[in-house]
Formats: sequence, structure tokens, C-alpha cells
Amino acid sequence: MESLTRPNRQSGARTLVSMAGSGHVRAAVVILLLQAVVLGQSANNRIEIIASALRNREFDSALQLLQPALKASPKNPQLWMFQGLAYSGKGDQKSALNSYQSALKVSPDYLPALEGAAQLQYEAGNPEAAPLLQHVLRLRPNDATTHAMLAVIAYKENDCAAAVEHFSRSESLLNSQAGALQEYGVCLLKLKQTDKAAHVFQEIVASHPDDPRARRGLAAIQLTAGQPQDALSTLQPLLGSVPDVSTMQLAAAVYEANKDTPNAVKVLREAIIKDPHNVALYVDFADIAMSHQSFQAGIEMLNAGLNLQPTAAKLYLARGVLYVQLADYEKAEADFEKAEQLDPHQALSAAAQGMVAEEKNQNDPDRALATVREKLTKKPRDGFLWYLQAAILSQKAPVPGSVDFEQGLRSARKAVTLQPSLSAAHNVLAKFYLDSGQPALAAKECRLVLQQNPTDQTALYHLVLALRKTNDQSEIPELLKRLANARQQATREEGERNRYKLVVSPSAQPN
Repeated sequence: MESLTRPNRQSGARTLVSMAGSGHVRAAVVILLLQAVVLGQSANNRIEIIASALRNREFDSALQLLQPALKASPKNPQLWMFQGLAYSGKGDQKSALNSYQSALKVSPDYLPALEGAAQLQYEAGNPEAAPLLQHVLRLRPNDATTHAMLAVIAYKENDCAAAVEHFSRSESLLNSQAGALQEYGVCLLKLKQTDKAAHVFQEIVASHPDDPRARRGLAAIQLTAGQPQDALSTLQPLLGSVPDVSTMQLAAAVYEANKDTPNAVKVLREAIIKDPHNVALYVDFADIAMSHQSFQAGIEMLNAGLNLQPTAAKLYLARGVLYVQLADYEKAEADFEKAEQLDPHQALSAAAQGMVAEEKNQNDPDRALATVREKLTKKPRDGFLWYLQAAILSQKAPVPGSVDFEQGLRSARKAVTLQPSLSAAHNVLAKFYLDSGQPALAAKECRLVLQQNPTDQTALYHLVLALRKTNDQSEIPELLKRLANARQQATREEGERNRYKLVVSPSAQPN
């Protein structure tokens, strides 16, 4: 959608907006003669001569003509706008923007200069584009191109509510902009407007029938909407040739939804042979095995995956779930413990992960910690910030008794005191208690979390660990079953998200 430009209009300067590009240079003698003519003309005639040079793509000539004209009329916004067009035609976007800004200093509501400046800022990805486009809408509320540009900006900022609003008011342009159509459909899907999203992707498939990404996107939406037969019909053209792994993975889910388990298993096996290091494929196979109570078959496939990917935490989690179904609780516990060791981020809440991501490097907890501490100096009674500090310190796996460990423990206690309803803080505190050899206190924190959310996986797992260190282990099998069910539900939700990623591809343009 970055290529969005304003349509060619048939009036004055707006026609010139579409004329960016290299032009012919008049001979110097011709320029001098034209300058003399311009100086001797009325203001209207001067403007017409300059506009004619721009229409003929004679940008150097136009700039030469504009120098005396601007000297004579420095408060004329149209002349500044013409200069912006001329510079833009020569590819000098910086000078063009300066010229448009000069026009707006003279006349803040001068629409051609507003549009020119907004176009340049939009193409450069500059955040200044949005307020300029909003200004254009105040003057021209139904301008489809402006709405389309604002929709793309909102999409990039993950503001789907605003994006859908603007996309809906620029639909006349979207049929020729497959990338924008896809962004519109993605946002509709995020907003749970599945029927509208499906309609948008149907338009993309109709205009780009050979684009596999568009077909996968539509099929994924149809599957999410409970239309597996339609999803299969949509995918069928991709299954006749040699499908890629993404298509095969989606096809397996579609076959399973159509109660065609043999084909689902067949396609998944072929996908695994084609991409044996793809962890998601093994997890999908385990999910089908779980649904059909083929627990041992699922375990064997996961074992094959673990032989190739021995550090894949998701495979241990999936195998642990299957071991629970076989009542092999010792192996299940071992797999859950291994998964946590391999992926300590699982114990870190999404909010804490977001804070670390804010620092642009998830392997730099010290930097994230510095940010949190700075915020705590301004908001010392903010329980969530205390939780973040505790979570990030826990992520560093400090040794019990160390400075970081004691500070993390104190921070977690402070967090639950200030914000008792914050489940994530109780989970972090339970982890600190477990590591410091206080299983009874850890169990208490876990039970507080489970009162609010009986399916909290972190609390269930930590409670199992706490009870293992006490004399009362009678609850453990039931807790492991609850953990397995919660994990299975999370796996299915993750499968939905993975299918959603098929929709959120970089572009809907054909390969």
C-alpha cells in the first residue's frame, strides 16, 4: 500500500500532483526568455506559464521561472506548491517538502500543499504524515485516498479499529490495491468480524486466483468461521500440484475439521517428511492423536521430533500431555519440568515479555530492568511495576540468597501486597518461594491464582512442584490432568493463531 498516490484530477495543480518524474530541460536561452516573459506578465499569466512548464514535465524550467515569481510574490502559497511539485518531479523530496511547508506557513489550509506534504511524509514512513492527513480530512472529509493512507498507518500501528473505519471509507480504491485489501481483511478478522473478513479475502482470491497466500488466507478464515467444506474447496487448487508445507499444515487442519482424519494424518506425515525440523507439525500431529485417543502414536511421533529437536520445549509439553492421558505421571512431570527449563519465558507473563521487547532485545534483561526501576522512582506504589521487576529478575535465574534473588523476592511480595488480584505476581512469588525451599508458601500463592483462574498453567505446574516437596502428594495426579487439559486447550488456541499467521502475510500480491 506504500505505493498509494492521489488519483489524477482534472483541475489545476491537482493534475500536476501525479507528474513526479524526470523532465526535459529547456535551453538556457529559452529559460531566460521565459523569465523575461513571466516578469512582464500579470500574476495569473505567470502562474499559467509555470503550470504549463510543469505539465510538460520541464521541472528545471519551472524552477528557473519560480525564482523571480517567488521573489515578487513570497506570500503566494500556489507558487510554493508549484516549487514543491517541481522538486518532487526531479526526485528531490527534501526540497519538495520544504516548499510545501513554506506554502502551509503562508496558508495552513492550502489543500494542494497539504496533500503534497502528506504524500511525501507517507511515502517516507514519517509519523508526521498522520496529522497532515487528518488535516486534509477536515477540509475534504470523504477523500478516499486520504482515508486509505490513514488506514495503512493505523494497520501498521496495530490500531485495527481505526484501520477498519478508514478502509471502509476508501473501498472504491481497494480493488486495485491487493495489499490494502489484505490488511483490511486481517483487521476485520482481529475484530472478530469474520464474515466481512471472508468477503474481503474472496475478493483477493477472485482478482489473484493463482496467489497461494490469498487462498490460504481465505481457507484459514473459513476454517475459523466453522466452514471446513468451503475451506477445503478453497484449498483444492493448491493441493493438486506439489503443495508447500504451510499449505499442507492448513490442509491437515481442514481435513480434520471435515472428519477426514486419515487424510489429515497422511498430509501431516508428508509435511513432516518435507520439513522434519518444523516443531509445529509434530504438535499438530500430537493434537490429532490426543483427539482420537491414539496417545502412544502421538508419543512416538513426538519422540521422532525430539530426536531432531532435543531442545524444543513445545515438544516436551505436548508429550507430557499425552503421558498424563496414559497415567504415566512421573514421565509427564519430567517432561513439564524439562519444558520449563528449556523455555523459562513460559513463566514470564506477556506483559513482562512486552517490557523486555520494548528494550529491543529480549536477551538484555538488565536494560529492561533499568527501565522498570526508573519508572518505579516515579510510581513507587505501582504494583504492576513491582511485579515486572520481580519477573525480569526471575528471568535471570538468580541463585537463592544472591542480591538479585532477594530483590526479586521482595519485589514479588510488594506486588501482591499492592495489587492482590494480579495473578502473574502470585505466580512469580510462588517461583521464588519454590527456589528458596519454601514449598508451603509457594502452594499458598498457587492456590490463590487458581481461585481466580482454575486453568492457569503456571500455577498448576508450580503447585505440582510444591506438593512434590511435601508429604501430601495425593492431589498431584488430578492436578496433572488439569494441567494437561489446560495445555491441550492452549495448543488448540495456538493452532488457531498459527492459521491466523497464514492470513497475516507480508503482501497479497502474487508471486
